[in-house]
Amino acid sequence: MDDTAADRFDTGRFEASRSRLASLAYRLLGSAADAEDAVQDAFLHWQAADRRRIEVPEAWLTKVVTNLCLDRLRSARARRERTFGAWLPEPLLEGDPMLGPADTVEQREAVSLAVLTLMERLSPSERAVYLLREAFSYSHAEIAEILDITESTSQQHLHRARRRIITARRRDGEADAASARRVVEEFLAAASSGRTERLMALLTDDATAISDGAGLTRTLLRYDTPQGIATIARAGFQPAPAKQRLGGAPAVHHALVNRTPALLFVLGDRVVGVVAFDLANGRIATVLGIAAPTRLARLTDTWRQHEADTPLITRW
Repeated sequence: MDDTAADRFDTGRFEASRSRLASLAYRLLGSAADAEDAVQDAFLHWQAADRRRIEVPEAWLTKVVTNLCLDRLRSARARRERTFGAWLPEPLLEGDPMLGPADTVEQREAVSLAVLTLMERLSPSERAVYLLREAFSYSHAEIAEILDITESTSQQHLHRARRRIITARRRDGEADAASARRVVEEFLAAASSGRTERLMALLTDDATAISDGAGLTRTLLRYDTPQGIATIARAGFQPAPAKQRLGGAPAVHHALVNRTPALLFVLGDRVVGVVAFDLANGRIATVLGIAAPTRLARLTDTWRQHEADTPLITRW
């Protein structure tokens, strides 16, 4: 095999792993754009390496991507931007290949917006161990090799990560799709009609809502009581200058975002807002509102290729 043919073969081996690497990087970074950058950097490392000495390309590439992501998470810039409570992940529409595997409950939960947000409480190493184990089913021996740590350290990281995430979520299993959609539609109906008491009844007693303020505020907006959440949800359906800036009232669609139920606010062919829900015991435990255009670019691109169903609301 000449050098040109060898390069084509090696490029093909990398491309065969690209989707898996991107879904790992997205889970680690919570940003599709940053994940794509990390995978491209990994490709440059792959091109520069002596590939004849790489016995298991998939393992080598996983290690490179993981450590590139950890370097980003540990950077001074990331520490400034990603303080817990000041950062939200980038939402992805169902069908986006970057969401990765969804065969198990753990794999589906690991990519939910609620868990990606909670993972900001973890150290970068804890985050990496949790994802490699829960979402990609690596053994502790394999994780130790990827992160250059001992197996016992990997086990300790996983124990701490699970404890922090499980304690914060307190779930009793996945809600079936029909029940989850029904709760979301009831939330929308109550919010758009002003039925504040019904809104509050749909929320858990310790429900929280977090919004990025459409990217117009430096810090996230947070609401920690059912009354506060109901009030802000109701206010979202009142006449406001924001609708005039958008050019009208968006249609509201039901969708799955990061494998959990959500409402999409769509104007023309552009998604201008996402409200995602995390359910507990048939009620809403977390509401995440994302409207910053920089966080919605990839989701909008996916939406334009998606055959939309009938909007739940077209005028409000």
